[in-house]
Amino acid sequence: MATLLHLDSSVFSGPASASRTVTDAFRQAWQEQHPEGTVVYRDLSADPVPHISADAHVAGFIDPASHSPEQAAAFAARVQLIEELEQADAILIGAPMYNFAIPSTLKAWLDNVILFGRTAGVETPSAKGTPVTVVASRGGSYAPGTPREAMEYVQNYLEAVLRDALGLDLDFIVPELTMAPSNPAMAELVPLYEASRAQALESAAAKGKELAARLAA
Repeated sequence: MATLLHLDSSVFSGPASASRTVTDAFRQAWQEQHPEGTVVYRDLSADPVPHISADAHVAGFIDPASHSPEQAAAFAARVQLIEELEQADAILIGAPMYNFAIPSTLKAWLDNVILFGRTAGVETPSAKGTPVTVVASRGGSYAPGTPREAMEYVQNYLEAVLRDALGLDLDFIVPELTMAPSNPAMAELVPLYEASRAQALESAAAKGKELAARLAA
């Protein structure tokens, strides 16, 4: 049985969240294709993981036998997150753009799971090759050739971390212009938003089904 690690980080719930709507489509397709599989779910907004502390950080670089009680407790929490990453057959991440970057809750998760000598900084990171699908929603458009292209820090950052540092097999789904329906100044962009949303939902369902079928085979 294959295991999907599903992370959401939007502060909004249900249909109010563009990223959650798309990750839900992926997960539903995954579960329909592979009902006997396992889904490990973390809502990083509703139940955030601790931001990295000095104890958790230092503990990652020293012999566990020398950990103080505080370091041992902080490191154990990191290890739990790391093991979820390592044991996953596929990873799904909802990563909306807030103020040009990812939510701090998602950054906290990344800071915990990036452990040099284990998940990163080695020739073969411990989760290397695991497929990860990131739903990178944004209120406007930051695509190549758009006026805000230079302000796109979500995909660029996650490529560096997920693909280059952790060695994951990275794929993006990008629903954009999500503010168009609620922003009168973007009214003319509503058809483009609707097309982007439809494409994102279609891609998510297809990707979830394809991955579940391949990993369950």
